[in-house]
Amino acid sequence: MSHPSPSQVLPHREPFLWIDRCVEIGEDRVVCERTFRADEPFFAGHFPGNPVVPGALLLEGLAQTLAYFALRNSPGAAVMLTGVDRCRFRRPVRPGETVRFEAVMQRQLLGVVTARATATVAGALAASATIKGYMPGTEKAEPHA
Repeated sequence: MSHPSPSQVLPHREPFLWIDRCVEIGEDRVVCERTFRADEPFFAGHFPGNPVVPGALLLEGLAQTLAYFALRNSPGAAVMLTGVDRCRFRRPVRPGETVRFEAVMQRQLLGVVTARATATVAGALAASATIKGYMPGTEKAEPHA
């Protein structure tokens, strides 16, 4: 099944769109992917001779995955990142690797959506965090269990 592209759902655009595609979406879970190209400009300085995707960009990929889930049925809306808890980085992500971002919704109430999110490469955990986002104007929406 084909899912809308991230640029059709998210307000983000290049050079700050950190997910390439949505590969799976369910009632309380979403999986997106990003392949980091060797020519990405940040690799030149992070780190010369030993390029690694910055942890902040992995975290942003997790946040955009949460936003994709929250916005897929809310055209024109936005999700503002409001919290990151228990964030851990476990393995470096290198040029040419594909990161699988997965977010499992824990709660959606009064405009705040919370998910447990992971970033993996070939099944190996690269990063994990609990992510919270706020959707202005959705405070009266039905809660998500």
